[in-house]
Amino acid sequence: MRYLTFALTKGRLASKTLEMLEKLGITCEEMKDKNSRKLIFVNEELKLKFFLAKGPDVPTYVEYGAADIGVVGKDTIVEEGRKVHEVLDLGFGKCRMCVCGHEDAAELLRHHELIRVATKYPNIAKDYFYNKKHQTVEIIKMNGSIELAPIVGLSEVIVDIVETGSTLKENGLVVLEEVCPLSARMIVNPVSMRMENDRIRELIMNLRKLLQEEE
Repeated sequence: MRYLTFALTKGRLASKTLEMLEKLGITCEEMKDKNSRKLIFVNEELKLKFFLAKGPDVPTYVEYGAADIGVVGKDTIVEEGRKVHEVLDLGFGKCRMCVCGHEDAAELLRHHELIRVATKYPNIAKDYFYNKKHQTVEIIKMNGSIELAPIVGLSEVIVDIVETGSTLKENGLVVLEEVCPLSARMIVNPVSMRMENDRIRELIMNLRKLLQEEE
C-alpha cells in the first residue's frame, strides 16, 4: 500500500484539520511535538504522510502530485487556479471576500466608474469586476495591510478577506459588496482520485458524516 500524502496550510487550518482527523481515529503524534524540526510527518500504521505549507503553495503541491490531498482556504483555490478537485467544504475558517472602502465609494461602484482596486487577490478581483460586474477597473497587487490603500489614496476600494470587520471599522472603512463566502476546503489531485479512489472516497465520506453530526 502506498502512502497517502496530505499538504496542510500552516497555522489554524492545519490545527483544525488535525482535530477533525483525530475524531476519525487518524492521528499523527509526531506533529504534536512543537520542537520538531521535521518537515514530513508519518503515520506508519495507516500509511499516511503529512506536511505543512504556506497556503498558496498547497494547491501547487496537490496539482503536481507531491501531495494527494490538501486543506486550504477557498480564497487560495480560486486565486491560484490550479487543476485540482475541490471535494469538501470543511466548514471552518469561515469568512467572506469583500469589496471594501469609504462609504462614499459605493457611488463609484454603482455607476461602474473606472476606479483603482488594491488587493492581495488580483485574480479574484479581476474575475469579480470584469466578469460579474462588467466594470473596468485598475487592479493594484499588494502584499501588506491592504486597508492602508484607500486611507492614503492609493485606491478607491480594496478586495480583501473580512472575518469580523473590526479592522475595517477601526480604519473608517465598510463592506460595500460581497464577492463570495469562504471557508477551508479539501482538495484532491485528479490522478490520486483515480488511483486511490477507495481510500480517498472513504475519507471524504467519513469527514462528511462527521460534519453532519456536528451541525
